[in-house]
Amino acid sequence: MSKSYDLGRKGEALAAEFLAAKGFKILARNFRAGKAEIDIVASDKGTLVIAEVKTRNTRYFGEPEVWVNPAKQKLLIKAANAYVKFKAFKGEVRFDVVSVIIDEKGTEIVHIPDAFYPTL
Repeated sequence: MSKSYDLGRKGEALAAEFLAAKGFKILARNFRAGKAEIDIVASDKGTLVIAEVKTRNTRYFGEPEVWVNPAKQKLLIKAANAYVKFKAFKGEVRFDVVSVIIDEKGTEIVHIPDAFYPTL
C-alpha cells in the first residue's frame, strides 16, 4: 500500500479510538455506498454521527479539515442517506470532521462536531 493510504488508515484508527474514549459508540468503519464512503459511523447520546477523518503529516497545505469541501460533503451526505436507509434509522444525524496530524512532533487530533450541515 502507499504511504498516504497507510497514513490515512492510521489516522482513522486513531480517530475511532479518540471518539470511543469520548463516549461515542463506533457502529461502523469505512461504510461504502457506491463511490461514497463514510470513515466512521458512530452514536453519540442517540445522535447518529457521520465522521470524516482527514489525516496529514504536515500543515503545509492547511489544516486537514479544510479538505472536506462541498464535493466531499455531497458524497458524505449520499453515503449517510444510504446508511440511514439500510439501518432504518430514525433520529438526528450529525456530520463531524476529525482532523489528525501525525508528524515528528507527535499526533494531534481535533474533533469538529457539526462541521457542516446538509443542504437541500
